[in-house]
Amino acid sequence: MTEDKRRIFDLAERHVCPGRTRTFQGLGIDLVIGRREGYRIWDLDGRELLDFHLNGGVFNLGHRNPEVVESLRAAMDTLDIGNHHFPSVARAELAAELARLTPGDLQYTVFGSGGGEAVDLAIKSARHATRRRTIVSIHGGYHGHTGLALGAGDEKYANMFLSGGAPGDFVHVPFNDLDAMAAALATGDVAAVIIETIPATYGFPMPVEGYLSGVKDLCARYGSLYIADEVQTGLGRTGRLWGVECYGVEPDILVTSKGLSGGMYPIAATVLNSRAAAWLQEDGWAHVSTFGGAEIGCRVAQTVLEITTRPDTVDNVRAMSEYLGAGLHRIRERFPDWLVEIRQKGLIFGLRFAHPQGGMLMSKALYDSGLWAMFAGYDWSVLQFKAGLLIDRAFCDESLRRFTAGVERCRAGLT
Repeated sequence: MTEDKRRIFDLAERHVCPGRTRTFQGLGIDLVIGRREGYRIWDLDGRELLDFHLNGGVFNLGHRNPEVVESLRAAMDTLDIGNHHFPSVARAELAAELARLTPGDLQYTVFGSGGGEAVDLAIKSARHATRRRTIVSIHGGYHGHTGLALGAGDEKYANMFLSGGAPGDFVHVPFNDLDAMAAALATGDVAAVIIETIPATYGFPMPVEGYLSGVKDLCARYGSLYIADEVQTGLGRTGRLWGVECYGVEPDILVTSKGLSGGMYPIAATVLNSRAAAWLQEDGWAHVSTFGGAEIGCRVAQTVLEITTRPDTVDNVRAMSEYLGAGLHRIRERFPDWLVEIRQKGLIFGLRFAHPQGGMLMSKALYDSGLWAMFAGYDWSVLQFKAGLLIDRAFCDESLRRFTAGVERCRAGLT
């Protein structure tokens, strides 16, 4: 490790996040990102890594995508954050575009600066619309680290910060268990179900056929709202613009963030139907966000949506999903006792290994082989393997070679 990198680690451990810094170093992952371009990153020591983490989908379009960078530069020539009290050209046009591109009758958008804030707003809107408090979500779900979002996510971190709410505020049920969901909703006091279309931090387990549409039907039957958390599964990664479109679900509220930023300017959006947005008619100041919907961020997000919805981009996602998936299945055939399950929807992959910490072990082995992908936080046997929308065959071939080397390195370390 160079002296410069050691200095950054020391500063991070003293002033930023000592626990996380020590954990990564303990795993032998001493990454401090320096240069970044496309789907490649280089650490401060100059070592190249192919990026299959993408910071949860923030870098769907790659690091410093030239068109996204140019849109930010152009916006900065004439705009700034803006004044959140008043209508603005950039916010109004982006909101109209989201209404056009989201499924069902979603009409209104409230902007935030991050996914947790957007989830908080979704929950508040559902509670206001239904005059109920209970929020149902799944065990192993993740919705952000802000107040209500933290309570709706897995109990691990909600308990750590005493954010579980009053008894009955947040109810968790097993994923893919429609009977458990029906029992929770049958109480008649549920404001909303919030669910990631494919739970990322749980390791991308796929919804069984009829599960998500069944949850939506239950919500309609019991007067509850359906909140689709599309922060990680939205924006083209599944092959459709929104993951719920793969499962025939039209949510009452849709939350998006991360990739909407293009990796260049933070922005989040909570898109609401008329019922969920009733409070906007009553009191426009009931929820405000100074930095939510910053005008230069809106211009970046418009560019992100334009690139993501291009026919060429959609075709590329379909082709690379098939190509990369086929390559991973060949690797599984070669190492069936190690790579035991491939979960896939489009360019979203959850790879489960035959060890309780297999995903974590593979993160380290792949790091040493020149590829960065991160284990699932709530299931360490699974590696999140997230490819960008604009990858090509050459990048896939190089990635599969490094992935194979990582598998061999990991298996050798276990013997």
